[in-house]
Amino acid sequence: MNSRSILSHGPQLAFLRPSLPTISSIAPRCFSTSSPASNWLLPKQGEKKKSPKGRPKMHTGGSTRGTTVVWGDYGLRLKDHDRRISSGQLKIGFEAVQRRLRGMDYQFFPRVSANIGVYTSGNEMRMGKGKGKFDYWAARVSVSRIVFEVKGEIHEQVAKEAFRLAAAKMPGQYEFVRKGDPPVIGVTKLKDGVTLESLKRVRRDAPLPRPAVTGSTATEVKP
Repeated sequence: MNSRSILSHGPQLAFLRPSLPTISSIAPRCFSTSSPASNWLLPKQGEKKKSPKGRPKMHTGGSTRGTTVVWGDYGLRLKDHDRRISSGQLKIGFEAVQRRLRGMDYQFFPRVSANIGVYTSGNEMRMGKGKGKFDYWAARVSVSRIVFEVKGEIHEQVAKEAFRLAAAKMPGQYEFVRKGDPPVIGVTKLKDGVTLESLKRVRRDAPLPRPAVTGSTATEVKP
């Protein structure tokens, strides 16, 4: 084989030559097997269209979801009325708990997320909807919904004081609950003999009316 034939077969024999690793082959992998940390005060993706004002969901079919402490030992529950809480207000409440429990071994669990966009319009604008611009993120919180949970090596009175400070900085009235407390349907707690079946079938469990007593059937009992 002459030199001309070797040059002609150069590209075909290129894979036999040793080569140094390129930058692309030794670069680290750009992905991770763990899920990214989510922010409960800011959604991962923005809204594709404007969200109407709406109202928080009210469970009328007997659902008690979100009314009990699940992950933590103590919780903060909204008790007065459903409302829309902004991400700034939720952050202030979280910072109040964080400030009171500073230096302690605990875990904080938010049970709501600010994923609803709120749009506001300027002054002197005509009537109608759909003209406002994005203002802030908010969460729709229904009545008897757990907002915050705390778990760790903390005393009950300390957790109650931390939630009291957080409730004072957020709109609405709240109550302190423990893990194992009865669930709530609407504003009715399932305790003291109140069951889900009794709430669903009120008319069936009601006692029958007594027949009226007439003069002919009435009897007098004299001492």
